[in-house]
Parts: sequence; C-alpha cells; structure tokens
Amino acid sequence: MIRQAKPSDAAAVAACVCKAYIHYIERIGRQPGPMLDDYSQVIRDKQVHVVSRDGNVVGAIVLDITEEGFYLENVAVDPTSRRSGVGRALLEFAETEATRQGFDSIFLATHEKMFENRELYARIGYVQYDARVVNGFPRVFFRKALQPYCE
Repeated sequence: MIRQAKPSDAAAVAACVCKAYIHYIERIGRQPGPMLDDYSQVIRDKQVHVVSRDGNVVGAIVLDITEEGFYLENVAVDPTSRRSGVGRALLEFAETEATRQGFDSIFLATHEKMFENRELYARIGYVQYDARVVNGFPRVFFRKALQPYCE
C-alpha cells in the first residue's frame, strides 16, 4: 500500500498536496508551505512515500532527519480518500520508520491555524513542545515518544 516515491511521482505528489491543503489558503491568508515545495527536489533529498489507488497518488508523506531528530515534515491525503485509513496508515508508517532508523521520538509542525491537525496530533499522542515562526509561517511543534523497534 505504501511505497517509496519515484522521481516520476513528483507531479502527482504535488497535486495530492495541493488538493489536501487548498482549503487552508483562505484561513491562513496564503498558500501553506507544503504547497510551495518543489517535489522533484523533495523526492531527491528526503524520504518520500506515497499511497496509490488505481494508479493515482492519494496520499504522500515526507520524512527527514534533522538536528532535532526524525521529522514528519508533511502528510497529505487527497480529499477523496479522507476517512479511508490512508492518513492513519501514513502516520503509523512514519512512526515505524522513525523507530526502525533508531529514533525514540518523532516530531512534526503544523500551522497554528490548522486547528483540526493540532487536535488530531494531540489525540494520537503527540505533545506540543514549541511554537515558532518558520519561513514566515507561525508553526506549532509536537513530539511523540515511540516504542523501540522490534523485527
């Protein structure tokens, strides 16, 4: 179900991200950061995975390793696939990858006005630990402690 993104997926990932985030433009007054990314570059530089259905990318996740740890940079689900388990599967995948790669926690950030995201992350065990402005976006940071990886 979840596979590593290929360079040829860049346009489909960008389209999925745009569909997932477009409704936030009015609320935050500009395009959210993930809508501005060059997904050809992101796929080259970071850990990007996708969910495809009937040949279409319906979910994407961007993971990265930073000075702060294992970063869940972006998770996007096409609105036509919401409430189908795609988002949950991607979030669980991110946590599994973090532990598999030797991390005991995972962190993420979301725009301060993306209230439903903040509520979701808190509900699934993420704890807010910081708020900062990043590239002009007021962001709220969350971290989740993870169980050790066992094969």
